[in-house]
Amino acid sequence: MPRGRAARHTVTTMARYLDVHPVDPQPRVIGQAVALVRDAGLIAYPTDSGYALGCALGNQEGKERIVRIRHLDDRHHFTLVCRDFAQLGQLVHIDNTVFRAVKASTPGPFTFILPATREVPRRLLHPKKKTVGVRIPSNRVVQALLAELGEPLLSSTLILPGESDPMTEGWLVKEELDHQVDAVIDSGECGTEPTTVVDFSGGVAEVVRLGAGDVSRFE
Repeated sequence: MPRGRAARHTVTTMARYLDVHPVDPQPRVIGQAVALVRDAGLIAYPTDSGYALGCALGNQEGKERIVRIRHLDDRHHFTLVCRDFAQLGQLVHIDNTVFRAVKASTPGPFTFILPATREVPRRLLHPKKKTVGVRIPSNRVVQALLAELGEPLLSSTLILPGESDPMTEGWLVKEELDHQVDAVIDSGECGTEPTTVVDFSGGVAEVVRLGAGDVSRFE
């Protein structure tokens, strides 16, 4: 009996490894990942700009786990990963000029920092600026996750402390974070550069991190 309990405990503390087709994600596997998110889990998932860590918007413990894994401070902008522009528009204030630039760049490997609406919990905002990062990835696995979840993911690029690039290999993520996340989704295909981060909170575009994607429209 003790051995059985120990075995079950070992299984529950290791991350689940979910193998997903990159073009046609299996609904059953996507459903398993979403069930973990809804059950206050933290997942590592592939995007068009490397791996990211994601949890439900209301999951305060999940946010704290991301902070611990990445050694983040309170100046970090968390990202709300959205399914489409309509969902994004409910979370941030966008004027006409910004609207055109953001619309032309989504879906894609860009994160935009914008003033948040009241739909966004205060604890997710930058403490001084009251802003939040938003993005719409083009990755099909992420799109399937968001469609099944029905709401944005609270997310952060999976860049480990001391590194400048995101993790890009699912098996390495599993090996590195096996007891720190609840699941690792591996689709075999993943972007290798982090998102380009564009800060629109001052009314004009400021590229604060240069990564994937064409930034010429923001210069």
